[in-house]
Amino acid sequence: MVLGGCLKDKGSDVHPAATGEVKLQKITFDDLSGWKQENFAEIIPVFAKNCRHILNNKNTYIYNSQIKIKTADYQNICRKFNSRNPRLGAEMKSFLEAEFVPYAVADKQRSDGKFTSYYEATIRASRQQSERYKYPIYGKPTDLIEINLHDFDENLPNTRLVGRVSGNKFIPYYNRRDIEKNGINAPVLMWGDDLVDIHFMHIQGSAIAQMDDGSEMRIGYADSNGRKFKGIGSILLNKGLIKPSEASMPKIREWLRQNPQKAADLMAENERFIFQRLSDADGPVGAMGISLTAGRSMAVDNQYIPLGAMLWLDTYNPDHQPIRKIVFAQDIGSAIKGIVRGDYFWGHGEKALQQAGRMNSVGKYYILAPKYTELKVN
Repeated sequence: MVLGGCLKDKGSDVHPAATGEVKLQKITFDDLSGWKQENFAEIIPVFAKNCRHILNNKNTYIYNSQIKIKTADYQNICRKFNSRNPRLGAEMKSFLEAEFVPYAVADKQRSDGKFTSYYEATIRASRQQSERYKYPIYGKPTDLIEINLHDFDENLPNTRLVGRVSGNKFIPYYNRRDIEKNGINAPVLMWGDDLVDIHFMHIQGSAIAQMDDGSEMRIGYADSNGRKFKGIGSILLNKGLIKPSEASMPKIREWLRQNPQKAADLMAENERFIFQRLSDADGPVGAMGISLTAGRSMAVDNQYIPLGAMLWLDTYNPDHQPIRKIVFAQDIGSAIKGIVRGDYFWGHGEKALQQAGRMNSVGKYYILAPKYTELKVN
């Protein structure tokens, strides 16, 4: 996590016991600032995509979080949506107001929280290794093994561990420094030309690869080495190499490129390494398993907020302009922890980077729950 903006480590291996207490207050749509100004037509394709996933959900609740929404109730709404097939913004607005009710989300102490943002990175790459393209983009290693303690004993934590076998022992997987220095037993998907860009891709989780033959390929998150994430911004700040006012993503990238001899060693202090996969999705794929939509997808702490939930976000962009709109909880991040905590997805490209790299706002959100359901919290 970088102060002044989110560098988002994709994926979270440990799901510790929840420590916060969720507070919900039922309100009306008239209580939502900016509701009448929303572009409801823009919601239609995102809601449809969300519904396709939820209609295949066979669990009692759409996700096992503290806030519980019954899958069957949400599926009924999705079926109504598919039968009515709204095409106009006014039709979608009426549909949402008829089928959902908003609840203010808070913890026991406060209703506002921290909102950062992330984006889809860009790298330059080639299918062939060369003097320019010399940094491997690894797929999932063949010797990487994962276990979950809960699979062995239901009384143990539901904790995913990632490692490898050495002799007859299960030990942690290689850290970033080991991987970059010695290589690993993993497929190389392509070769990149900039270690800084690759590092940012690992933190964001995905990227568009601009290939040397003029084509583009999307790279998605496949897995991680299970090591602890440490943001490059905090590394530079703790060493006094940048000032807090310089801890935005563009400024950090600029510093690393101006100090190439130090950059590799400093980035290696982040032991977490991300393995990639090629993707034909129309966007980066979030933890929910569907492609994210710029300006409409958000990473949340899924201990509290169920993946798939629709939220009304009320916060500000880096230029202090209001962001008041519907977003969907479709992703997670190891740095996204808390009841009122969100990571807003800006999209792809340099403009998205400039926004994502500076956003660090206070805000609130409201969960839109099916009107005819009992919204449970436990």
